[in-house]
Amino acid sequence: MPTPQPVSYRHGGLVCTDHTIDVPLDHGAPGSPAISLFAREVVAEGWEHEDLPRLLWLQGGPGGRAERPNASGAWLRRALADHRVVLMDQRGTGRSTPADRRTLARFGTDHEAAAAHLGHFRADSIVRDAELLRRYFQGERPWSVLGQSFGGFATLTYLSLAPEGLSQAYITGGLPTLTGHADDVYRAAYARTLAHNERYFARYPADQEIADAVAAHLEAHDVRMPTGERLTVRRFQTLGITFGTSAKFDSLHYLLETAFTDGGTGPELTDTFLRGVDAAVSFAERPLYAALHEPIYAQGDRATAWSAHRVRQEFPAFEAGNGGPLRFTGEMVYPWQFEEDPSLVPLRGAADVLAARTDWSALYDLDRLAANEVPVVAAVYQDDMYVDREHSLATADAVRGLRTWVSADHAHDGVRADAAVFDRLLAMADGKR
Repeated sequence: MPTPQPVSYRHGGLVCTDHTIDVPLDHGAPGSPAISLFAREVVAEGWEHEDLPRLLWLQGGPGGRAERPNASGAWLRRALADHRVVLMDQRGTGRSTPADRRTLARFGTDHEAAAAHLGHFRADSIVRDAELLRRYFQGERPWSVLGQSFGGFATLTYLSLAPEGLSQAYITGGLPTLTGHADDVYRAAYARTLAHNERYFARYPADQEIADAVAAHLEAHDVRMPTGERLTVRRFQTLGITFGTSAKFDSLHYLLETAFTDGGTGPELTDTFLRGVDAAVSFAERPLYAALHEPIYAQGDRATAWSAHRVRQEFPAFEAGNGGPLRFTGEMVYPWQFEEDPSLVPLRGAADVLAARTDWSALYDLDRLAANEVPVVAAVYQDDMYVDREHSLATADAVRGLRTWVSADHAHDGVRADAAVFDRLLAMADGKR
């Protein structure tokens, strides 16, 4: 099938051009089969013929497609004032060759082969894709990158594998531990998630009774969502993932107020509530997030071994039915989700293989980072629920020349919610702050 030619169109004061290139599934294997990589270049109308520097946006996730211009974060309009912005659908997502239950069905019960395939969708492969895309756009000229959350993790991999491709790196809420195990990540994450539970119920104290009533109802009844799948207490608890952003912190409250048919705590759950829960807990649109959430921390010979599931036992407050108030979990993925979520059920065998894998390649080159020459600035959020502040600051100290701005005024989605976040990073890079 021939590679599609670039297609351009205009809307909302933007000129968008869609590009698709072929990249190898395995960058380390000559003759590896090709997969498609999609990227959309966006430029402000009236500037489309100008030789503006390109800025690559690396999306959070893993397993999330790039933002679309019609629903973009605040950062994009600011970036378009002086950049061409490249929105790349990371491999396996969006319009790039998808990796999901349908495309992986060809492996059948060969879970080892499916896991080996998924092992090519981590940050190291994403960076090598980006390098091919850079050369497609502009030859050997370096470009700048803005990495949000997991995109920041990938940016550090970029600085480790191909720093010659970067002229400047901006990172928001995305400085990971360089050497810590997944257990260290989730142990810190559970503590932060408990703190965000306290913030939530301090804002909405009446929601505690409703949340407890929903949990009790789910424990006593076989409740089915409109899709037909059962809603369990533990799956209901995963709604706490919304606590980490300013855009969604309050969304659970407005969902819980629709929970029961009497408007209080009984006697039945409403379809409105169940449909809202399904939309929030299903991985149908981002199966790679679930499959790769722990492998993004894996390096060397130590298996992740379903880290979040094991470490949770150290935090009994999350155990429903323990006599205490219900507490919601956050950005954790559990093996039982591959049994309860239909979009993940076919991936369970491969996920188990990934959890047991002990031959992971390194994602970060500590020596190269210590000798880094690329200008790097990073926003670190004081109360970030998803990325630990102390881990971030330790990483900042390990990267030569990396300058940080620690903000107590923004949540994890600060760069999407407030254009001033990216504006400040640009000023820091220019030496104005």
